[in-house]
Amino acid sequence: MGLTPAPLNVLPLNRVLAQGPPAGNIMDNKPIVNIPPFGMCRSVANPVVASATAAALGVLTPMPCVPMTPAPWISTAKVLVGGAPIITKSSKCLCTWGGQITADMTPAVTVKVG
Repeated sequence: MGLTPAPLNVLPLNRVLAQGPPAGNIMDNKPIVNIPPFGMCRSVANPVVASATAAALGVLTPMPCVPMTPAPWISTAKVLVGGAPIITKSSKCLCTWGGQITADMTPAVTVKVG
């Protein structure tokens, strides 16, 4: 429900690099720390947007985005990073206000099975 894209911030806690930056896992879901604001929020489920929209006599009034992501990312990946599934392009993180956050790219990770 945000109006602009934002980078996923992965802290180097798990010490696994994806050809440069740290690879993220499903536990990288903390608002502001991992998931920054997406510009303006347009979800009327967000109380701040609902109040501004009501004050504007029903005209949708986007307000600054503050992600609310209480649950881990949803991922079907079999590759683990720091003991949890890696975030891929098919992963999703749900915002309390109705937004669905996805990753634009999957890290290029070579896995040796054996």
